[in-house]
Amino acid sequence: MSKAAGPLSGLKVIEFAGIGPGPHVAMLLADMGAEVVRIERPGSPVTNPVVERARHRAAIDLKADDGKAFCLDAASKADVLIEGFRPGVMERLGLGPDELLALNPRLVYARMTGWGQDGPLAQAAGHDINYIAITGALAAVGRKGETATPPQNLVGDFGGGSMYCALGIVAALFERERSGKGQVVDAAIVDGATSLMSFFFGAGGRPFLSTERGEGMLSGGAHFYRCFECADGKEVSVGAIEPQFYAELLAKSGASEELIQGQMNPANWDEYADKLAAHFKTRTQAEWTQLLEGSDACFAPVLGLDEARDHPHMKARGAYVQHEGDWHTAPAPRFSRTPGAVRSSDDSGTEVVAGWSRS
Repeated sequence: MSKAAGPLSGLKVIEFAGIGPGPHVAMLLADMGAEVVRIERPGSPVTNPVVERARHRAAIDLKADDGKAFCLDAASKADVLIEGFRPGVMERLGLGPDELLALNPRLVYARMTGWGQDGPLAQAAGHDINYIAITGALAAVGRKGETATPPQNLVGDFGGGSMYCALGIVAALFERERSGKGQVVDAAIVDGATSLMSFFFGAGGRPFLSTERGEGMLSGGAHFYRCFECADGKEVSVGAIEPQFYAELLAKSGASEELIQGQMNPANWDEYADKLAAHFKTRTQAEWTQLLEGSDACFAPVLGLDEARDHPHMKARGAYVQHEGDWHTAPAPRFSRTPGAVRSSDDSGTEVVAGWSRS
């Protein structure tokens, strides 16, 4: 593995292998320079080379005496531990927070789950779609008159899960500098997704910000904030909320001047949407992109992953990097003095832990 870089260089992290948001948390920390040892079952394959990058892998049987001894030793030297099992699993293995914080009082013990460590559903199975369903987030996504549409697993696993877990870890590390003590971070997707909905809870019932499916300004109800199909079957997005941006969209695209009246009147939205839909059908996505991209029309083509990688802006930003024959997403966010980097993984986890000193 190449030398670590980034603002978290020198941080020692133990990751207990899992799925979904847990590995993503570890990737974020590793991209920022943390040294991450991933503890996984013997014979475990690499299932996602992007999300599982920059790890020292250690094949460990958690139920064997020597496996448990290795984990205790690693935790005694680590700054951060990440686990994503159901509540109680780590305790049954003798690796719960009470045991490990007694062993290493400076440890930040991050627990990444869907439902959280307690509550009536804590022991139930679930996935992203279920977690965001009870938070009000899923009900707000989709077309009016149709069932809710799962937004991939971006809102739950990654938006409400791994990002909040990573923030919790960094906050606990910051607090540790004052107190000298670690603590448990209970990162539940239901909590994070609820927090993501704060903007709508604070909207005060304003109809433009309604979370009723397909009715709010930001949920596809407005004709000036939605996607349209082009002549070639591809799509474009427009988000011209402000009057001056809306006016530029209409002028630059050559849309009917009558659409300038009553932009913010919801009674016009369906009719105006039909007219813009017919208008955008007259050109291809590439033609609309050439005409509108880079202007204040609040426009962007709707791209697939392979197309996004080749977009001029994304290329100029270096948003994707090629590493060992694979394309990777670049580390984010970016730092002026201590930039992160994409690094390889290796199988030196046990040797790395043996060389760690205590926190």
